[in-house]
Amino acid sequence: MFTSLLNNVEGSLTIQNALLCALVSLALGFVIAFLYGMQGACSRNFMITLVLLPVLVQMVIMLVNGNLGTSVAVLGAFSLVRFRSVPGSSKEMAVIFFAMAIGLATGTGFLGFAAVMTLVIGSVFLALEKSCFGEWKQEQKDLRITIAEHLDYTEIFDDIFRKYTSKCCLERVKTTNLGSMYELDYHITLKDHGQEKEMLDAIRCRNGNLTVVCGRRSALQEGL
Repeated sequence: MFTSLLNNVEGSLTIQNALLCALVSLALGFVIAFLYGMQGACSRNFMITLVLLPVLVQMVIMLVNGNLGTSVAVLGAFSLVRFRSVPGSSKEMAVIFFAMAIGLATGTGFLGFAAVMTLVIGSVFLALEKSCFGEWKQEQKDLRITIAEHLDYTEIFDDIFRKYTSKCCLERVKTTNLGSMYELDYHITLKDHGQEKEMLDAIRCRNGNLTVVCGRRSALQEGL
């Protein structure tokens, strides 16, 4: 069974136990940052945050140490801090919660449990990254087509979509260029990725060679 290095008596924290927990937190933070970094390019600031986050959470938990008054004070102090950052993906949020959970474990003295969970969750994370889990078998794209205002956009590309896509949905229609043109936003699923250029050429012939943009699904789709 996993046991805590710390006993639950208020005020019993020693410098040796605190330093040991801090060193384990930093070591596990480095492991988490290394595992996340193995997936590819990522921000240096985010890597540093992952290293420091477990020991920071551990320090807060040790300061509270079951004291209700201290808990309220810490909560009030953190409520004054406003974090402003670029919104991250769901995977980045999961890694941050991972680092915080490890900090909670080390802060309560469960060093063995924290180490084992880091290895288990880290291994699962790497396995999922290396596998094709969650990937769509069919090629999904966002397609934006510009047409002149005199064209009827409701059925103008239906025959092209029937030929090259297995699924097509008109998501949005927007006027542009002072109302002289329409922008059509589609979500499509290609039958064959190799025929993407052929489909775009057919669309350009139909819309008078105006702008056509085709790319991967919006980054918003990667959010929660």
